[in-house]
Amino acid sequence: MNTTKQTRATRALVESAMMISLSTVFSIFKIIDMPYGGSVTIASMLPMIVFAYRHGLVWGLGAGAVFATLQQLLGLSTLSYVTGWQSIVAVVLLDYIVAFAVVGLGGIFKKLFATQKGGLIAGASLVMLLRYVCHVISGATVWAGLSIPDSAALIYSISYNATYMLPETVILLAVAYYLGDAIDFSKEVPTRIIATEKSDHGASLHILSGLSFLVGFVIDVSLIAPCLQDGASGEFSFAGLKEVEWVAVSVVTVLSLAVGIALIIMKRKEKK
Repeated sequence: MNTTKQTRATRALVESAMMISLSTVFSIFKIIDMPYGGSVTIASMLPMIVFAYRHGLVWGLGAGAVFATLQQLLGLSTLSYVTGWQSIVAVVLLDYIVAFAVVGLGGIFKKLFATQKGGLIAGASLVMLLRYVCHVISGATVWAGLSIPDSAALIYSISYNATYMLPETVILLAVAYYLGDAIDFSKEVPTRIIATEKSDHGASLHILSGLSFLVGFVIDVSLIAPCLQDGASGEFSFAGLKEVEWVAVSVVTVLSLAVGIALIIMKRKEKK
């Protein structure tokens, strides 16, 4: 190995350690922590996706495996809810190792898109889709009868995992969209992209309006979801809807819609 390759490998190794650390720290600080597993973070997987985008599949999957192992160590308490080595292996693989190691595929579309932003968003979308599939399979098999009802386990797993994976994905894509326009990750040392034209405030207003709707949705889900599952049996039941704080839900919904619609109106006025 020549000096140039050694230098690149060393830089990639150091960068992988930094990105793994960032993603791990971001995953600890949760916007919403669902009562039966799953959470919403502030784009905790993005540092890993950026690393995979910069250094390719091999480096990405290697760093992803380390990141996934750390996630498993942080979630060791989860294994106490399952019995039998088959269930333990399934949880380790589906909910942690495979679910988070797929982040190494974040740069797989790099050469298929003309813009950095497009490649990042496509890679992030694939990563989150694969992670969602892993959680759904785990929920419909290992967790059926535990935190997920036996009846219609697949449908419930699809619905439950969507309550946190959907907002998590939207937040991730929104941040990836912004960073894809703000930082040039193709450089050896990422540099800021200097806009050559007047910034498009309309696009910013569009993103903010979407985030307003998203925040309202996430808060509403966090208020309603815990009431739809019996804490003792784990059974899904609409009877819990009577325990929901509907006044709070209504206020959050109205405010998020009002802010989002106001931003959309501002965008249209700016275009005119």
